[in-house]
Amino acid sequence: MSATELAVEGLTLTASAHHLVRDVSLTARPGEVIGLVGPNGSGKSSLLRAVYRVLRPDTGCVRVDGADAWSLPVRRLARTLAAVVQESGAGIDLTVREVVAMGRTPHKRLLDGDTAEDARLIGAALEAVDAAGLAGRSFDRLSGGERQRVLIARALAQQPSLLVLDEPTNHLDIRHQLDVLGILRRLPATVLVALHDLNLAAYYCDRLYVLRAGEVIASGTPAEVLTPYLLAEVYGVTAEVAVHPRTGAPQVTFLPGEPTAAIPPVAPPPHRPAQEGSGGTSPLPEEPGGSSR
Repeated sequence: MSATELAVEGLTLTASAHHLVRDVSLTARPGEVIGLVGPNGSGKSSLLRAVYRVLRPDTGCVRVDGADAWSLPVRRLARTLAAVVQESGAGIDLTVREVVAMGRTPHKRLLDGDTAEDARLIGAALEAVDAAGLAGRSFDRLSGGERQRVLIARALAQQPSLLVLDEPTNHLDIRHQLDVLGILRRLPATVLVALHDLNLAAYYCDRLYVLRAGEVIASGTPAEVLTPYLLAEVYGVTAEVAVHPRTGAPQVTFLPGEPTAAIPPVAPPPHRPAQEGSGGTSPLPEEPGGSSR
């Protein structure tokens, strides 16, 4: 399995004349972990749904290794792309092992049974998310966190070269959050993931795209985009950002109750092409006394 290149080009999605996503472009090079961050309602989930072919774009396209994802046969795309969505999957009357085995479906013909290789991959996926002990249980009777781990295991069993995840750490305790994101970091695949926890995004993602009101307003490495200025502008909060002394990743500390009025509001800037090499943009005006980085 080799990692896939993903390109979203000028994507716009509308619903009832309302823009869910407007003119969004992003790239994920083979093997990168790309994070989508932004407030609730900023368009992260809608963008992901266009990538895994649930919402058809009004304009723009999604390219997987250069091919239009919406033109690929479903089976071929399913051998490349796996998705973990926010819905809990409640109402699935199957055992946990049967749910995870569904990840092997794109690699089989209609009436094929499980092979020894299928069994190995299913078992490995369950072990990876600490769910081997749940294999015989009814999926519908699991807790929200247990279901989430099983759905991630199903995606791992699919052996994708492109993995798309919408808030995969929802419902998980901190140990399993770290376990899951560590798995994503080590996969020989390209990963596009929406996350709310900015510190986890800073540690596990190679690059981040920051969305607000359906538009990308910043992109680059976590150190480039996670600035106090951007956090005030996008989230309306005051925060300090420091480099963690052991991990080297940016660490965001929020300061509840402190005013953000000292940071002037700015209008969303025009999109600018990514800088060669970094994949970043310079979307925000300079901070008072310095660079937007």
